[in-house]
Amino acid sequence: MAKTRKDPSTYLYPVPVVLVTSGSEKPNIITLAWVGTVCSDPPMVGIAVRPDRHSHTLIEQTGEFVINIPGEELLEATDRCGHLSGSEVDKFAATGLTAVPAAEVNAPLIAECHVNMECKVRQKLELGAHDLFLGEVVAVHVDEDVLDERSKRIDFGKARPFTLTFAEYRGLSEPLAKYGCSVER
Repeated sequence: MAKTRKDPSTYLYPVPVVLVTSGSEKPNIITLAWVGTVCSDPPMVGIAVRPDRHSHTLIEQTGEFVINIPGEELLEATDRCGHLSGSEVDKFAATGLTAVPAAEVNAPLIAECHVNMECKVRQKLELGAHDLFLGEVVAVHVDEDVLDERSKRIDFGKARPFTLTFAEYRGLSEPLAKYGCSVER
């Protein structure tokens, strides 16, 4: 198969879409797709945020944030949070999302999101256009109605998270195979 060479860019896709909350007195929400797991022990995640964003300032000041994973039913609110400035607009009021207190950090959880991960910043790396905040996950909250009844793991068919591929949101397809399928006998 023929290949076409492209200029270096961020061609990693799809990427998960999340809502990150920060701040406590006037909490903010930022829509991010440049997020991921970076360590399992201790559990840590990374979020990339442009330094000129209001949320960047809040995260830097407080040293904490919450990753909230929306389901497809929150697609419009998620997109809207990515197009409004938290320095000018209360995104909770503008989208109808509900801030609820977290257990370990001062930034709020978003009640309508099925999964909320409370994080404390352990390190910030200045990369260029974005800074990477590495956060240790200090608490996780999951809606019981998205858990698989037998395994008690998140059932992604029920939670319905979505991804971003370049300029398009996409849902997750049906499961393809179980982890370890290549070695199962």
